[in-house]
Amino acid sequence: MGNTWEQLEALQPNVLKILQNSLLKERVAHAYLFEGSKGTGKKQISFLFAKALFCQNPVNHRPCHECSNCRRIDSGNHPDIHLIEPAGLSIKKEQIQFLQSEFTKTGVESNKKLYIVNHVDKMTVSAANSLLKFLEEPGNGTYAILLTENIQRLLDTIISRCQVISFRSLTPEQLAEKLVENGLSGVDASILSNLTNSIDEAIELSKDEWFGLAIKLVIQLYEVLTTRPQQALLFIHEKWVAHFKEKEQAHIGLTLLMLLYRDLLTLQVGQESKIVYRHKIEELKQQALQTTQEKAIYRLEVILKAKNKLNSNMNLQLLMEQLVLDLQEG
Repeated sequence: MGNTWEQLEALQPNVLKILQNSLLKERVAHAYLFEGSKGTGKKQISFLFAKALFCQNPVNHRPCHECSNCRRIDSGNHPDIHLIEPAGLSIKKEQIQFLQSEFTKTGVESNKKLYIVNHVDKMTVSAANSLLKFLEEPGNGTYAILLTENIQRLLDTIISRCQVISFRSLTPEQLAEKLVENGLSGVDASILSNLTNSIDEAIELSKDEWFGLAIKLVIQLYEVLTTRPQQALLFIHEKWVAHFKEKEQAHIGLTLLMLLYRDLLTLQVGQESKIVYRHKIEELKQQALQTTQEKAIYRLEVILKAKNKLNSNMNLQLLMEQLVLDLQEG
């Protein structure tokens, strides 16, 4: 069974309210544009809304999840619902043309047909023009849901032909709660919910051995800087650089380190409930008493500057060497 209405309503209450009202008032738009950051439930809610439209036994316009239509939508094989996603890096004109040809046919099992275009901002220019023509001339019973994380990349003419619905990002607290429901520990959920706002990405990272070791190395670096600062450069040479080889990996490492130093400041301002590294709280409490807020803020600033330098071509080892020297100064 897919996500229920109640589960997704807890994550995106405004979105579900808009969609339910359109069903209750029988004013379903011929095209919706769901826009919002990664991991906000756009795709899940697209299929939930599809089930609401096609369900054979709806309850208060909500899908039953049990009828044959609901089950086939869950399994991805309903003949009147089509999903288009990038083929490689982009959505091609041929994919939209295939969609158009499919929609010239009457619905196989009803008078409705629905198409969902995921990452619609990744269309080629010719694909976008083909889709625009499709949106301009919707057939009876034809519905579209377009999904994007980058609405600014879409043609204004496409946006103007859709009802735009914005999805809010999940708060770290909401995401952590969902991750615990998916079997993650409280500590892992706390860290991951501050690293990404995507449930799927967080779960994937939690299963990655590389990420597990990354957290251990970040804590080790912090402990070296706190208790044996003269060994910090050696730690960078021997352990850090070998693990955080790519820019994206280095970005994750610096973000994890910044969260650890942020915990110090969080304790200093009396917000213990917002600690990320909960399993290190006793050590952090002791260290928070041994430093000033000014030093804690300075260290956060130098880590942030190092993160910004990742976008340049600066050597990763040199960047980390400079960072640990700056952290020692603080």
